[in-house]
Amino acid sequence: MPHDTFAIHADREVVDAVAVEVAGRQRVTEAIAALEGKLRDMDAAGVDVTVLSSQFPGPELLGREGVDLARRLNDFVAGICRKHPDRFVGLCSLPLQDPKAGMAELTRCMKDLDLRGVLLFSNVNGRTLDGEAFAPLFARAEAEGIPLYLHPTYPLIAEHTADYQMIAGIGFMVDTALAAIRLIMSGTLERHPRLQLIFPHTGGALTYLIGRIDHQIAGMGRGGEHIRKLPSEYLKMMYTDTVALGPLNVEFALRFWGPDRVLFASDHPFVDIPPFVDLVEKAGLSPADKAKVYGENARRLFRIGRR
Repeated sequence: MPHDTFAIHADREVVDAVAVEVAGRQRVTEAIAALEGKLRDMDAAGVDVTVLSSQFPGPELLGREGVDLARRLNDFVAGICRKHPDRFVGLCSLPLQDPKAGMAELTRCMKDLDLRGVLLFSNVNGRTLDGEAFAPLFARAEAEGIPLYLHPTYPLIAEHTADYQMIAGIGFMVDTALAAIRLIMSGTLERHPRLQLIFPHTGGALTYLIGRIDHQIAGMGRGGEHIRKLPSEYLKMMYTDTVALGPLNVEFALRFWGPDRVLFASDHPFVDIPPFVDLVEKAGLSPADKAKVYGENARRLFRIGRR
């Protein structure tokens, strides 16, 4: 990928210096937070602009303390973007355990910090996103064109995937899939058809199950009370990214969604960027479609190059 390609990486890098630890699950490290190393890796891979956000654990796991943490995280992300306006734009984290505080923080982030979307975790400390408390977020995100990046957090099935260290391998993928299908089946996307929802990791587990879910409604009459189309049609209204560890996943995502709804990403700094570039390069895309995946889709969604 040449260095003049406008490539976007929707990154979940932890950028707050406070080194938060929750229940011993994860700790921010100096290596992860090293901005200069981040820029060097971007340059080496030909990535011009990264969409920055904070990493798990999110503020929803910290109760009242999470409201202050969200502000500090968002201030820190915004500070990096101001320091390097040609290299980074940012997403905000919201303390949705307190929906009122979460909406107030969204206003601050959009109006005062010029952040470009929301890192939306797949559950809010055990509460599913289709709950009534979170309906104002989806309504406002649609009305104001605010992208929502659906990202795994401590999964609802954590106790069943903790053995063999399978929380990241299975738990995260199931949690985002469950969040996405609940948003579909609850009618959230029916009510908000212009919602810009990015469902990462080539759709987690859901793209491979969606045919079965369609059949449950069309063939068995189960669960379609709140929607007027098949679930797969709503899934195709979402976006996804290229964070997959095999070419078949990326190829499947490109066939299912099409190149207009797939964004380049790599999960850096937890993994290196070049293998994900290689996946896109080997996907058989035309130059025009490759340009969409590498940058045009993200440029449009996150208003890259515009204030």
